[in-house]
Amino acid sequence: MEAIRAVFPELPEDRLALLAALQPLYLEWNAKFNVISRKDTDDFCLHHVMHSLSLLRVVRFVPGSRVLDVGTGGGFPGIPLAVCCPQVRFVLCDSIGKKLKVAEDVVRQLGLPNVDFFHGRAETLPRHAFQYAVSRAVATLQQLLRWTDDKMAVTSPADAGGLYCLKGGDLTAELAGVPATRKVCVSVLSDFLPDPYFLEKKVVYVASRR
Repeated sequence: MEAIRAVFPELPEDRLALLAALQPLYLEWNAKFNVISRKDTDDFCLHHVMHSLSLLRVVRFVPGSRVLDVGTGGGFPGIPLAVCCPQVRFVLCDSIGKKLKVAEDVVRQLGLPNVDFFHGRAETLPRHAFQYAVSRAVATLQQLLRWTDDKMAVTSPADAGGLYCLKGGDLTAELAGVPATRKVCVSVLSDFLPDPYFLEKKVVYVASRR
């Protein structure tokens, strides 16, 4: 937690305590089946919690807004974000029920009141129900935009609503497939996260359609 405290000094102690409670909960579930990669369990805080929270250095979710976590799996990035943004509503969506049950149990044990779940495909969710969508390397940008574009509420030009994806590696081909009419920003995580793990990792933002 010291690394998180250093990067996110604004987080109060009660939020940090909830983040610290995540690892034992996931390790307990991982003993039953592979929720997260076993090679990442020793670096759980860095590879899962810190990586998820890196979005908060790129976007400030408006209090009262709704965020769709597409392909959340066991609950990333949605659960760490929900811990740190208690005034924002998160909907964790995944088509694999087994992993979603893990996320549901973690949320229940943490007592998070601002998280809902949707077992199914994101494209079947109601239209215009969210201000933001987030995702962690579950599909290409083109696929994610197809799934989420009509889920985003109409926003003003001043808003930063839209899709925020945690990505890695060379994104040239994916970025070339985004329509030229869409605002796109790429943030390099190593600019504000010092660990070498983040050298090739980025956040890609694609603004909502106007």
